[in-house]
Amino acid sequence: MMETATSQKDFRRLEMIYKTLFTFCALCCFIAILPLPLLYYTFLRIIVFISAGIVVYHFGRQKELLWVIVFGIILILFNPIVPVHLYFKSIWIPIDIVTAILFLLLVIIRLKKKELPQEIIPEKPPQLKTFSRDRIIKTSSKNNINNE
Repeated sequence: MMETATSQKDFRRLEMIYKTLFTFCALCCFIAILPLPLLYYTFLRIIVFISAGIVVYHFGRQKELLWVIVFGIILILFNPIVPVHLYFKSIWIPIDIVTAILFLLLVIIRLKKKELPQEIIPEKPPQLKTFSRDRIIKTSSKNNINNE
């Protein structure tokens, strides 16, 4: 019983961290619309890249391909190691807005639907059903020989 409480507590804490991180990413993407120094955009690339990586990993384990593809594209666009340069802010503004909306959708829609881990209930091993054809019936061979 204590294991279940701890795992639920850890799950809720992790969920809260994810919600906070993804909300922060959305806010940073909305702020990126403003004319800011290059250092901010480098920071934005790093934080969005890490968050998108978490999303890809999380939904990849759940085999939800749509979210993996969408955030995989975000992962590539915001890659700080091999950056994608689109050179015009007018191209980046819609990308930042869509990315922010996707992170907010992730927080609002997907994480609210996430179920808490089920309580660990010890299962009884299933009773094997025996059929009469499966039983071995011992017959005394001495009785059969004497009767003949």
